[in-house]
Amino acid sequence: MAQPELETPRPGDTPATLSPALAAAKAEVHADLLRRHAAAIDITNRAGIRRLLTQLTEEHFRNKPPAALVTAADRERLVDILFDEVIGLGPLEAPLRDPDITEIMVNRPEQIFVERRGRIELTNLAFEDEASLRRVIDRIVSTIGRRVDESEPMCDARLKDGSRVNVVIPPVAIYGPCLTIRKFGREVLTPERIVSTGGSSEAILEYLDAAVKTRLNVIVSGGTGSGKTTLLNVLSGFIPGDERIVTVEDAAELRLRQVHVISLESKPANVEGHGQISIRDLVRNSLRMRPDRIIVGEVRGGEALDMLQAMNTGHDGSMSTVHANNPRDVITRLETLVLLAGTELPSRAIRGQIASAINVVVQTERLRGGARKIVNVAEVLGIVDGEIALQELFAFRQVAVTPDGRAVGFHTATGTRSNFAAHFKANGVDFPDSMFAPTNQPPMEGLY
Repeated sequence: MAQPELETPRPGDTPATLSPALAAAKAEVHADLLRRHAAAIDITNRAGIRRLLTQLTEEHFRNKPPAALVTAADRERLVDILFDEVIGLGPLEAPLRDPDITEIMVNRPEQIFVERRGRIELTNLAFEDEASLRRVIDRIVSTIGRRVDESEPMCDARLKDGSRVNVVIPPVAIYGPCLTIRKFGREVLTPERIVSTGGSSEAILEYLDAAVKTRLNVIVSGGTGSGKTTLLNVLSGFIPGDERIVTVEDAAELRLRQVHVISLESKPANVEGHGQISIRDLVRNSLRMRPDRIIVGEVRGGEALDMLQAMNTGHDGSMSTVHANNPRDVITRLETLVLLAGTELPSRAIRGQIASAINVVVQTERLRGGARKIVNVAEVLGIVDGEIALQELFAFRQVAVTPDGRAVGFHTATGTRSNFAAHFKANGVDFPDSMFAPTNQPPMEGLY
């Protein structure tokens, strides 16, 4: 998997970039706020807090000598920074508001990276000190009733907008607290958008649309940040609205627009180590909820066995994602995950379960330059000579790397017709032969 590229820092309005006068003013106004108004602060009254901060800032500069005065724009900037610290996540508020940023990574108080359009950037954002970063971490984890300390130095959480948060502190994190936020996209990606941005071809999405609607079981595979969950969201949108869907996730990210949807989320153990509800518990429980389809956000443990059994026992059209590098690795990965369930099934029986349960594997990848694409669509043919056989239907052929570092190529069919042609036809879908004909490589300007 291609790694995101590192770019030079971008400017930011943070304590690290404030002038000495503004930095001193910020500290004094913040101290004044806590001294005079701490008991009366209502973080739900955002407008009231902003008015109070504006008032305190104006009071601070009112009797200052001319040399200490700052512009109205600087005072407004100071109010913005204080506002973010008082009711928000401090210097992280700016990247959280930026729609082009998908990930925020705090390595140390003074070192904050972001991923913007697939490229990693070192920003000029910074916390004042480690204590400021810890306050933000505590603010995040307290909303879900968790704590982070030396006895529990790692924690997963979620912001109000659904963004996923991971926290690691000493002694596990050697150089101080680390915070990673994967933002929850506000815009739901559409099939048309995927095609227009080069993430897929129309033929691939037409095939996947038919696969979902005719109730084939689909696995989306890829590495971290390759767009698996995003694609799963899109594929879930192809499910007819009159079916009952149960989604099972470790952290809720799927946003299905159908009405008949039940969303389940795993629950970690409390501070005493009790009360954990695992993905496997939820998959098992979902079978008692009369689902037409079950969508598991990601399988990475023994729940793989329960998911396969569900797919094999009347829940056709179910879907999930898995971490794997290619469709062949998906099969190997699922075999390993089934063993984690503690089953005594022999390998031959496990392969039989996989071959009968999984119909289609869709591989996603984040290419050099940050673009996320469907790079392979394969069908599971069954057991041949003791092994699970696959056939590739569609692929992305990388041709070149542009001067600005983007991998470009084109999507094409492989020339192999779908093994499910009879299944599709029985369900009213008849693909033309041309859909599976290989595409000639376009000229350089036609690559994406």
